[in-house]
Amino acid sequence: MADTTNSHLAHMVYFTLKDASSATQQALVEACHKYLKGHPGEVYFSAGTLVPDLARPVNDRAFHVSLHVVFESRKAQDDYQAHPRHIQFIEENKPNWAQVRVFDSYVR
Repeated sequence: MADTTNSHLAHMVYFTLKDASSATQQALVEACHKYLKGHPGEVYFSAGTLVPDLARPVNDRAFHVSLHVVFESRKAQDDYQAHPRHIQFIEENKPNWAQVRVFDSYVR
């Protein structure tokens, strides 16, 4: 088990879209900023799209939009998950998601 003393919780989410047009990708990035940025306990936030010309054998390219949020604690991340803005983000955007992969880790 990881030592979580003085650790942040990194919440990385990778969205594969049904409609992956540039406009739809940009709309999801904007929705991330609208609903998911600025929650209590947030240490770092970013959202963006796949870099098209980075296609080395080690690059995982099975996504269109990525979300990166680092929280000061597990509690801050748990509160974020239940927050009405987070729930509204899911309700409004989920219909266009073909796949969502979530990677949570303790980081220092």
